[in-house]
Amino acid sequence: MKAYMTNGTINFLQNIDQKNPDIKLHLMNSSGGGIAYYENSDKKLFSSGREYEVIMQTGEILKEGFVVMNNIPVSDESKPGFEHRFKNRRNTVEGMTGFQAFRLLRPSVNNTYVVLTQWHTANDFENWKESDQFKEAHKNQTAKKPANFMEQPFLTTCTMLKEEEE
Repeated sequence: MKAYMTNGTINFLQNIDQKNPDIKLHLMNSSGGGIAYYENSDKKLFSSGREYEVIMQTGEILKEGFVVMNNIPVSDESKPGFEHRFKNRRNTVEGMTGFQAFRLLRPSVNNTYVVLTQWHTANDFENWKESDQFKEAHKNQTAKKPANFMEQPFLTTCTMLKEEEE
C-alpha cells in the first residue's frame, strides 16, 4: 500500500481536499503549518509531496487525535535491519490507553522513514513515553545518533484538523 504526504498552508491543503472528494485526505496542524496525508490510492495529488510504502500498519487513522511522526534517516545498507527490528518488535504500543493507529512508512525516494502513531490525546502519547513498555521497547537506543542513522531522527507532532476548522 502506498501513502503520500505533503506540507502547506491549511487553506492550500483544504483546496486540494475539496477538489478530490474521492480521496480520504487527513489534514493536520503542526507548529510548521499544515500537513496532508492519505493512503491506499494510486492517484498522486501532490506535485512536491513525499511517497511512501506502508510496510506495517495497525488501526485506522481517525478524524480526531494527536499524531506523532518520528522521522528517522536510515542508511541504505541499514534499511533491512531497521525494518527487521520493527517487524519483530513486541506490539506493546497498540495496547496503550489512547492508542489509535500505527504506520511504518518506507520512503520511495530518500532515506527518511516515518514512524507514525496516532493517539486520542497528546497526554496519551506522553503516558506512553513514560511507560515501562516504552522503556523496554527503546532500551537499546542511546541519546547519541545510532550508527545506522544518517542524521539525527526528529519528531513532528500534529493535531488532526477538526471538521469545524475545515
